[in-house]
Amino acid sequence: MCLAVPGQVESIHDEHGMRMGRVNFGGVVKEICLAYLPEIAVGDYAIVHVGFAISRIDEASAQATLRTFAELGLLDEGLQEEGLEELRAGDGAGDSELPDPTSG
Repeated sequence: MCLAVPGQVESIHDEHGMRMGRVNFGGVVKEICLAYLPEIAVGDYAIVHVGFAISRIDEASAQATLRTFAELGLLDEGLQEEGLEELRAGDGAGDSELPDPTSG
C-alpha cells in the first residue's frame, strides 16, 4: 500500500540546486523535495508521497485527512516515524518511482 500524506510547509530552502522544505505532518517534521511544486509557499499544505510534494491541497482538506489518519491510529506515538518512513521510502510493492525533477 502506498500512502500520500498532507503536510504544512514550514520553511523552504535550496539544497544543492534542489528546492526543499521542512514539512509538518501533524507534529512530525520531515525534509521534503518541493521541486514539483514551484508555486508552493510557507504555510501552504501539500500532499507528499515518497519524500516528494506532489500536489497542493487546501487547509480544510489537509486537516480532515490528518484527523482521519489520527482516528485510524496512523499518527499514534510509535507509528508516526514508521508510517512517515514508508512515505519517504515507499513500500516496494510495485511502486513506480517519480522521475528526477532535475532531469530534462
